[in-house]
Amino acid sequence: MKKILFIVDHRLNRSPSQRYRFEQYLEYFKSNGLDWELSEIITEKDDSIFYKPGNYVKKVGIILKSFLIRFKDLRRAKHVDVVFIQREALLIGSSYFEKQLSKRSNVIFDFDDSIWLLDTSPENKKFDFLKNPNKTKINIQHAHTVIAGNAYLADYAKQYNNNTVIIPTTIDTNFHKPKPELRNKVFDSAQTDRKIVIGWSGSISTIKHFEMALPVLKILQKKYPNQIAIHVIGQEAYSNSEIDVVSKSWSAQTEVDDINQFDIGIMPIPNDEWAKGKCGLKGLSYMACGVATVMSPVGVNNDIIKHGVNGYLASNEQEWIDCLSLLIESSELRQRIGNMGRETVSQYYSVEANKEKYLAVLNSLIK
Repeated sequence: MKKILFIVDHRLNRSPSQRYRFEQYLEYFKSNGLDWELSEIITEKDDSIFYKPGNYVKKVGIILKSFLIRFKDLRRAKHVDVVFIQREALLIGSSYFEKQLSKRSNVIFDFDDSIWLLDTSPENKKFDFLKNPNKTKINIQHAHTVIAGNAYLADYAKQYNNNTVIIPTTIDTNFHKPKPELRNKVFDSAQTDRKIVIGWSGSISTIKHFEMALPVLKILQKKYPNQIAIHVIGQEAYSNSEIDVVSKSWSAQTEVDDINQFDIGIMPIPNDEWAKGKCGLKGLSYMACGVATVMSPVGVNNDIIKHGVNGYLASNEQEWIDCLSLLIESSELRQRIGNMGRETVSQYYSVEANKEKYLAVLNSLIK
């Protein structure tokens, strides 16, 4: 059986990027004669240190340990058929291991964000000096094949490597699926009238994108008093003095049920270079669950959404208010838009729709 070595930052089921880029395909690969191993840097114990403020000595220790792990991977690479590097081999700006791995095996470099731009989590800003935005260009140049998450990223990669293919960030539609019965369980404080839930899902690093919608949500809560609820998934302790928010921590076990409580899912993002590289994951996860979705018309969102057919695109405050008001006021419209969104994901952005393309890329390198 042929073998793939995945070079990643995190353990299985920890990172959304890994989960939606390749982890969903692992069983399919194995059933088609491709065994795999995963080499991660950050353990579950390290996780509680690396993504919290302080602990700088321990963080340096994690970075040093990552070098030892990757030197072991150089030896392992000689005995596998493909090395799949997801975003980076190290958490710092060096491309040493990407270069060395490409000398020992067939290398795929996969990325799903504008990672050539400097972007560091708030907890690790002091480590900015260790980053090197040019690292992405170097890693692309040394890969035998590059997999980009959308056309914007592919255009960047093709400047340095013509052997670039697009495989979108995908949803397992057998896991993310509609549960309409859960949308009937959110009531007002008197438990008499069902509320319309507007929801957002994301991480601490992207909560600033949710907050772009605060002026709109404030207006809507006044326009529809006691008729709407705002849910935020990913930040259990999140609150905001400007609006009433129900916040929940993200969990792989509860994610689908939490999204299915949304009547409307929102994905506001800024129109900047980083956001243009986004692969629309938030919106796709809402749509797969049959949730009517409104997104900013930035990057791949313009490809995913056909305005008024399978979702809505809103570029300014008034457009956001108008689109959300239409959906708040019509359950029939929410259902129709949600059904069309689900169909779009199934046809173009699902694991089922892209698995053969993935397998073809892997087999082409092995042959």
